[in-house]
Order: sequence, then C-alpha cells, then structure tokens
Amino acid sequence: MPPGHSFDQAGRGRGFAVALAKPDNGATMVLFLKAFVIGLSIAAPVGPIGVLCIRRTLVFGRGVGFASGLGAATADAFYGAVAAFGLTFVQRFFVQNARPLHLIGGGVLLLIGLRTMLAKRDAVVIPGDGAPRVAGLLPAYASTLLLTITNPMTIISFAAVFAVIAPAGGLDSGSAAVTVAGVFSGSAAWWLVLSAGVGAVRRAAGATLLGWVGRLSGGVIAGFGAAQLLERT
Repeated sequence: MPPGHSFDQAGRGRGFAVALAKPDNGATMVLFLKAFVIGLSIAAPVGPIGVLCIRRTLVFGRGVGFASGLGAATADAFYGAVAAFGLTFVQRFFVQNARPLHLIGGGVLLLIGLRTMLAKRDAVVIPGDGAPRVAGLLPAYASTLLLTITNPMTIISFAAVFAVIAPAGGLDSGSAAVTVAGVFSGSAAWWLVLSAGVGAVRRAAGATLLGWVGRLSGGVIAGFGAAQLLERT
C-alpha cells in the first residue's frame, strides 16, 4: 500500500460522510415555505381569536393586537411541534381532555364578550391620546395563547397535513424544527398584517365609532363562546 494511501482513503470517507450529512438547502426552504402557508391558512379564517385581535387593536392599538395574535401563533406552533416531533403522549393527553378544554375556552370567550359589551365608552382609547394602560402586551399574549390551546383537535389537523408535506422517510428532528418554525412564521405574519391593517383603520375612526365596533365585536365573541359551550353540552 503506498504511503499516505490510508490517510487519503480516510479523508475521502470523511468528506463523503459530510456530503451525506449536509442539508439540502433547497428542500429545506421548500419545506419551510409549505409550513409557512399552512400556518398562514390556519390563522387567516376569522374566528373568535381573530375578532378578539381586531377588537383589541381598535381599542388599544396595534401593539396589543399583534401581541394577541402572537399568543395564537405560539399555540399553533406548540400543536405543530407535538405533531411534527411525534409527541404522542402529549397528543394523547390533549385529545383525551378536549371536551373540558373546549368548555373552558367557551366559558372564557363568553365572559370576555360580555365584559366587552358592557365596557364603558370611555374605556376606548382615542388614537393619539397616549399609550393605553387598560391592557398590557403580556396579558394580551397570554390570554390568546391559553384560548387557542383549548382547541387541541388542531393537533389532528397538523398531523394530517404534515404527513402530506413531509419528505420521503418522514420528518426527522431537523425537518420537524423547520416545519414548526414555518408554521409559527406564517401564523405570526397573518397577525402582523391584520393588526397593521386594523390599526390603520383605527387612526381614521373616532371614539364613538370605535365604541360601537367594540360592543359589536363583544357580541360576536360572546356568540362564539356560547356556541362553543352548546356544542359540547
């Protein structure tokens, strides 16, 4: 064997192994974009969380509205992670407790809606009057996070969709992480666009109009909550 032959063979072997381990950036980007669209499509339909985000944006401004949306995006990413990483024990827990979670979510929505409808007109912050003190970013984020978590059947939807978009051989840990990041990014992008758009409308609206819209949105949120409670009783 010529001197250095073993060294060359070992070097080529390591290079081949590195080439195999090197991620396909194109495939990774495609997977991320697919997950991005999934996150966007899940967040976009107007439901109770969407109405709540719109209402908070109108009353408290874009920051609180976007923070509310990020709470929902985080919950979507959590359920996406459960499905993508195959955390069956977590999935089993949430699915088995879907009914009580759904009832809790419905009750909270009903309470929020009724409180919104009965809120005093001067609780609406007129654009330009300064930073509101009625609602903070963290409570807005936490409340929508918890409300979205009360719909654990989302896991089933994610699992079905991920089975379609997953590369051959399924999702490994790296692909699962990319998928979850895409879902969160897509959902967050929707809430950013929504809060920015509603915030622009807010600047053109007066306090009286904002007050009536706030009450109307409260009735819609309460309706969603009541329907959710009746559905599970």
